[in-house]
Amino acid sequence: MKTIGLIGGMSWESTATYYRIINQTVKEKLGGLHSAKILLYSADFEEIEKYQANNDWEKSGQVLGEIAKKLESAGAEFIVICTNTMHKVLPQIEEYISIPIIHIADATAEVLIEENIKKVGLLGTKYTMTQDFYKSRVIDKGIDVIVPTEEDTEIINYIIYNELCLGIIKPGSLSEYQRIIKTLESQGAQGIILGCTEIGLLISQKDSSLPLFDTTYIHSEKAALFALE
Repeated sequence: MKTIGLIGGMSWESTATYYRIINQTVKEKLGGLHSAKILLYSADFEEIEKYQANNDWEKSGQVLGEIAKKLESAGAEFIVICTNTMHKVLPQIEEYISIPIIHIADATAEVLIEENIKKVGLLGTKYTMTQDFYKSRVIDKGIDVIVPTEEDTEIINYIIYNELCLGIIKPGSLSEYQRIIKTLESQGAQGIILGCTEIGLLISQKDSSLPLFDTTYIHSEKAALFALE
């Protein structure tokens, strides 16, 4: 079994889900008392979020690159970044290490292809929804990606940073996400990527008529299976 290096804490709410799903998957595959070999470095999200807000992606990439280097030195055989947004600086992180990184968008695109999804709606932070670093990985696999309006993008982003990252779950916020999903469905979306690792804390499949693709679960399972290859 390979040792997984998790870069977490962005936010820790979803990192806890990663830890649980990875271990559950290993247990299901191997049985008995088996669990995953994991090295976890939990970043201080306050620091990272300030770099995001100030558009200082180079600095955030440097911070995460140093973390990845520490994980490799400690024995990690591959890296999993427990957040969608910070995959923006993945090329920078790769410069610090010689081990592979499991890309969350690639893992998600594989599942979309398996489910024959040709057009998908994307929810996430405003960075993930409006910039190309994530969407392009899915589009390159032949899948059309649509995103909410500018106004709805701000609503989604606000709920992520001011509620979900703090562990706050509000019924009104769930209703807003459901409304936005319905709008994307009317535009032809066959499914929805929950492209922020916190969104699954708010909404699940029972809350949507469209298939939901929770990147936290997809990425965690992919990491566990890769560790067992």
